[in-house]
Amino acid sequence: MPKLVSKELKATRSAFGEALLDIGRENPDVVVIGADVTGSVKTDLFMKNFPNRFFSVGIAEQDMIGTAAGLAIAGKIPIASTFGVFATGRPYDQIRQSVAYSNLNVKICASHCGLTVGQDGATHQSLEDIALMRGLPHMIVLSPSDYVETKKMIRAVINYKGPAYVRFFRDNTPVFNDESAKFEIGKAVKLIDGTDVTIIACGLQVWEAILAEEELSKEGISVRVLNMHTIKPIDREAIVAAAKETGAIVTAEDHQLHGGLGSAVAEVLVQNFPVPQEFVAVRDTFGESGTASELMKKYGVAKDGIIAAVKKVLKRK
Repeated sequence: MPKLVSKELKATRSAFGEALLDIGRENPDVVVIGADVTGSVKTDLFMKNFPNRFFSVGIAEQDMIGTAAGLAIAGKIPIASTFGVFATGRPYDQIRQSVAYSNLNVKICASHCGLTVGQDGATHQSLEDIALMRGLPHMIVLSPSDYVETKKMIRAVINYKGPAYVRFFRDNTPVFNDESAKFEIGKAVKLIDGTDVTIIACGLQVWEAILAEEELSKEGISVRVLNMHTIKPIDREAIVAAAKETGAIVTAEDHQLHGGLGSAVAEVLVQNFPVPQEFVAVRDTFGESGTASELMKKYGVAKDGIIAAVKKVLKRK
């Protein structure tokens, strides 16, 4: 496989806003509901171009979800967007009862997820959102790894019939995905092939996994890297193949250890082909204020944490 390199730095939230604008021009049934952070989550592009299809509810996330549910019943395709911590925690009851239980075609698209919210601190760092959404029947859960993948993901999610949760991020991050590559919900992408160990990552940790592989290859360790952009429904086939062919798994995510990508992968392994697994994740703690790079290093979810996990799991093979 060709070496993966970062072409530039661009924000996934910008890709979300641009994708919404493009899709809005094509599909008049797409509507957007905002909760007071329109500029931050980049839904302002849609608002300016389609003011009659944008609804601002203010700082009222529960109303945002209720409004989205009503619009879905009316035959629209509602996109509800705010910060991850407010998109999932504050309106959880409305998401469960009005959206998931009713299996409505509502798309919850959350920006500013994970540790990289940075200086905003623990109150704004959504580290539990995957677990909250993954536990809901009917809800699919996705996390793009860069700008290019975000655009493809948003289009796929809007075309998908049913409730969906997408988590993306604030900062400019490396762009490395191939624009011509096919995107499919529930289908992992093998970015790098290897035989000794597999790193399964989602979101921003995919690039950290690529950096880790580059270092590990210098030590003669052959690493497979899977971009598990869909946490639910998860690609069971890719996980089982990785377990059989490499014999060890490391999962990497910008999320709590409990209930996230690592838990989803472990569920597949224990039922199909158990192999040693190590988890790169935030370990049962809230975050704090700091730069994105400082926090990722402190909580062990950057490149060095992945490298350490790979060396640890190899000793268990």
